[in-house]
Formats: sequence, structure tokens, C-alpha cells
Amino acid sequence: MNRTVLKTLPAALALALACGAAYAGDHETEGFHGYVRAGAGSSSEKGPQSCFGLGGITMSYRLGNECDSFTEFGYTKEFAKSANGASFVGTVWVDAYKNSSDFGDAKTSIAKAYVEAKNLPFMNGGIVWAGKRHYYRPDIHMLDLQYINMNGTGAGVDGLPLGAGKFSYAIFKDNDLNNVNTVTGKITSASAVRQNLVYEGLPVNENGTLDGALSIITASSKDDGDKTHNGWQVSLFHRQAKVFGGSNTVGVQYGVGPGTGINGPCCARIGPSGSTLLGSDYTRVRVFDDLVIQPTRQFSMEFVGLYQRDKNDRDGAQTWTTVGARPVYAFAQNFKLQAELGVTRLKKDTSPDTMRLTKLTIAPTITVGEDYWSRPELRLFVSYGKWNDAATKAVNAFNNQGPVYGSNTSGASAGIQLEAWW
Repeated sequence: MNRTVLKTLPAALALALACGAAYAGDHETEGFHGYVRAGAGSSSEKGPQSCFGLGGITMSYRLGNECDSFTEFGYTKEFAKSANGASFVGTVWVDAYKNSSDFGDAKTSIAKAYVEAKNLPFMNGGIVWAGKRHYYRPDIHMLDLQYINMNGTGAGVDGLPLGAGKFSYAIFKDNDLNNVNTVTGKITSASAVRQNLVYEGLPVNENGTLDGALSIITASSKDDGDKTHNGWQVSLFHRQAKVFGGSNTVGVQYGVGPGTGINGPCCARIGPSGSTLLGSDYTRVRVFDDLVIQPTRQFSMEFVGLYQRDKNDRDGAQTWTTVGARPVYAFAQNFKLQAELGVTRLKKDTSPDTMRLTKLTIAPTITVGEDYWSRPELRLFVSYGKWNDAATKAVNAFNNQGPVYGSNTSGASAGIQLEAWW
């Protein structure tokens, strides 16, 4: 990463993004930080911008293919310090999301509000915290897939040295609201207590480390006659540094019941509590490889291969597989040409046919530097999607603006796109 980028992005944030944010907490550096993505365009069928995806348990390739708007920003400040050097740091962020190209009347909410106690003499470098926060959420960037996400409101200890690595423990209360059944008048709740244990940085080979994450979910629901269930998930990630100037992450994950994340917060992520109505017959297994390389200053690329299988006694299994790549070439410090090609398949036991979708994007880009992670990026894009008959209904349902493509099995979109973090 060149000097211009380092001046523009705090070094800690750039490292977190490049390595998939592989640490238990965000631990922002002091100051104002944020993220924004937004764009606008039109499709080959006229009207609003269209996007290409199969929906359901899948995630779509995001370059030139995001028909929504999202921003989050906030401030981190040390507000108290003990005579012995113990430091108390507060972080508050807000966010806003709109399922269209215009933020318009998007609702603003509190994304983070927590306090960390650092440099405590008796903690051996560990950090004690409490509040609402983003917590252990590494991602596959070009899919916008946080393959594990432990966000929530709770408390814990991060980064305690243990052996060759570091251990973190946190406890959260999820879905902590009462609802009233309009038919029976009884109070119901989907609340659960979630314990997260994370062990990071265990050296297993040259420039390679192993991370492990475990969630234990205990239902604390009022069920109004429905039986509630406990659940769990376990994940292992091998992170290999110095791979053609980049890094590679291989992950294996397995979840049971509410440990699958299904019917929980956004995107049915593994890590937080899914619905406590899910029994042990609900399982999710995921295997993936996410590679980012930077062999020269001008050329970089991200590659992903992923397999996920969800299964339960009622619906059987559905299997999502995808493979894709985003090559990037910087012709100058402030100009890149990017391309992204992804092929996605979704097979459900409830349907005899397999859905298939191929999406290709070309995006000339104005940027702050040559590096793959350099942001902001201001992009022009042209995207093309092609799918089979079995996927037509899913592609139409995926679009914010309804069945844009009708019975067609291909389409195109073009527009502008912004992505920035600081």
C-alpha cells in the first residue's frame, strides 16, 4: 500500500480490511471513522437500476450490482484515564440503510455504543468492554458476506494472551424484546443468551495461523406453546499471509438450530442467534476459500470459491455453490480498470431444477491508489447477467423494483457506484 493510501486510511483500518478484520473486536483508533456505499443506474429494460442475484441463502457479487444505499459513521474517543495508565475509550456510531439508490427517508439507528477499558494492570493486555458493538465479523469482500458475525449488546474480554495465541470471551442477549400474539393475547419472546469464545493467531505453519470461534446459544424465550431450542456453531479459519503479496483464508463452519443464524438478524449470518424455534434438525455447513493477491503494484485480484448446505426435516436440503474473481489493474495511481465474474448455483430438494446465474461487470474506476483495498472508489460500471429458466423467478424476486426482466433469461445494467471507508 503506497504512502498516499496510508495518509488517507488509518493503518489499523486498512490492515483490518485487508485481513478480513480477523480479531475479536473492532477496536477503532481514536477519531472519526465511517463507511458509505451508494449508486444509481438503469437497466436494459429501462426504469431503475436492476441487480442480479438468486436471493435466499445466497449472496450476490457486488461490483456494479448493489441496488441499495448504506452508510455508517461515528467517533472513538478516550474520555477518562487513571493515574496508573488505565484508559477508558468510548465509541458511538450511527447507520442508515435504504433498499434503493436514494437514501431518502432512510431510518437512522445506533450501530455501536460501547466503552472499552484498556491497559488495566491485572489484565495482561486484555481489554474489558461493555455495550453494543460490532464484534468478530470478518468477510468475503466481493460477496459482502460476513461469514461470521458476532455483533450485539453484551460484555466481554478481548485479546487475553493464552499460549501462542489470544483468547476472547463475550456474552450477549439477542432478540431481547417481547411480542404480543394478536390472536391469543399472550406475550412471546425470541430472546436468547449467546456466549462467544474466540481463539486467534495460533501459528500452524510459516506465515499461517488458525482461528477458532464457538457460539453457545441458550433459549430464554416465552414460547406461547411453541417449543424453543438451544443451538451452537463452531468455525475454524486458516489465514495464510504473504501469498503473492496478499492473503488467503480457508474456512469450515457448522451450525445447529439457532446456531445456524437462520431467521435471526440480517442475512441469516452464522454467529448471532437465529430463531430459537429451530430444532436440532436445522443444520448449516459452509466451506470457503477467499484469496486476495497483490503480486505487483498495478495488479491485484480477489478470488472466492464457496459451498454451503442448509438442511432440515421439513424442507430437505438446499445447496449454494459459487466461484468468482475480481481482477483489478491500475493504469495510474488514480485510475483502475476492474472486472468481476461470478457463477452461482442454488439447488433445492423442493425443486427438480438447479438455478444458475452468471454475472459479469466491467468498471473503470477513479481511486486514491493502486492497492486492491484503496478507497474511496468512484466507479462507472456495466453489468451483464445471464440465468437459466429455473432461476427466472428468483432473479425477478431479487430485484428491488420487482420483476424487471419478466420471462427473459439475460439482462444488463449500467450506472455509477461509490464505495468509501475512512
